[in-house]
Amino acid sequence: MRAHPRRRVPGLRPVALVLLVALTTLGCSSGSEADGAKDPTPEDVLAEAKQRLDDTSGLQLSLTTKDLPDGVQGLDAATGVATHAPAFDGTITIVFAGSRVDVPVIAVDDKVYAQIPLTVGWSDVDPADYGAPDPAALMKPDEGFSGLLEATTDLTKGESVRGGTDNNEILTEYTGTVPGTAMKSVIPSSSGDSFDVAYSVTDDGELREATLTGIFYPDSASMTYTVEFTDYGTEQDIAAP
Repeated sequence: MRAHPRRRVPGLRPVALVLLVALTTLGCSSGSEADGAKDPTPEDVLAEAKQRLDDTSGLQLSLTTKDLPDGVQGLDAATGVATHAPAFDGTITIVFAGSRVDVPVIAVDDKVYAQIPLTVGWSDVDPADYGAPDPAALMKPDEGFSGLLEATTDLTKGESVRGGTDNNEILTEYTGTVPGTAMKSVIPSSSGDSFDVAYSVTDDGELREATLTGIFYPDSASMTYTVEFTDYGTEQDIAAP
């Protein structure tokens, strides 16, 4: 039997190609839009970091500087547990009368107690006398570091790098500017009109590190404080000594 030749439908191949291209383009477009919708703005990221900071029961906080200006009496370092009581239990290091002094501190119920060198027991102190903030206030939702996140403007997203314990976290940097009025809630002695800030935020929205640069003490040079936030969810009852 004689085979019948296939009949071609004119224009079928061009139509099929057009449909294929259209579907491919639509798929790519939809994917891009979906990805774009899921990509948060720097403002969104800091808003989430603020919320996580406000929601945690407590954390381990560490503040350091390598460039406290010569001749300045002020805060050199602080480390300890900060909770949302608000309260703090740890050690602050101050430069006072030319000496670097480690001072155990408990801050709770709007009072700060310190074991001052060469004295016995705990003393009720005003940290401002030593150029230091009330460490418990650093965790107040709209005043401490949380307030800085909210007050930051001119935000720019930077690079993502590995960091954290054993480099098991992805940290993305966000830079911006904070007005001097907001910085005073963190470092009361700050006297600059504005401060440059950089935040490292984890993929799950936790603020891991903040660097704060500007004039923190009257008539002094610009300097940088670096603050680390770890162990979110820490629970500790902190009471007056």
